[in-house]
Amino acid sequence: MFEVRRAMHTDSASWLRMREALWPEEGSGHALEIQHYFEGKLENPLEVLVAVDGFGELIGLAELSIRRYAEGCVTDRVAFLEGWYVDQQHRRRGVGAALIAAAEAWGRKQGCTEFASDALLDNELGAAAHRAVGFEEVERIRCFRKPLHKQP
Repeated sequence: MFEVRRAMHTDSASWLRMREALWPEEGSGHALEIQHYFEGKLENPLEVLVAVDGFGELIGLAELSIRRYAEGCVTDRVAFLEGWYVDQQHRRRGVGAALIAAAEAWGRKQGCTEFASDALLDNELGAAAHRAVGFEEVERIRCFRKPLHKQP
């Protein structure tokens, strides 16, 4: 058994562990972002939902925001799944689907009529998980970046 609820400050260490597993390339910034979230200093994510097993251990999370734009959406207030993670040993047991259902309810409560997400092009597991909970793929893109240096 498990339940889905809002993240609490006491969840910080487990949330950090999951963020590091989900986004290992982000480095040490996760702990500070979590701290800022609980201090009300972080705009994204706006809400964090966690799945907790019968022993009180966090086994999954969903980080949520509201975006003014998301690919394939027609409204300018879109509930967005910024991060979604379930511990490997708890996957394929309904935890991810329960997190998404709670995220959808949160989005509706915020007045949103669309829910969006994204995944890297090579993340086939993530794409399959999204399709399994009712998302439809609407676009594939590659994003580019170039730093702008000060002119002398």
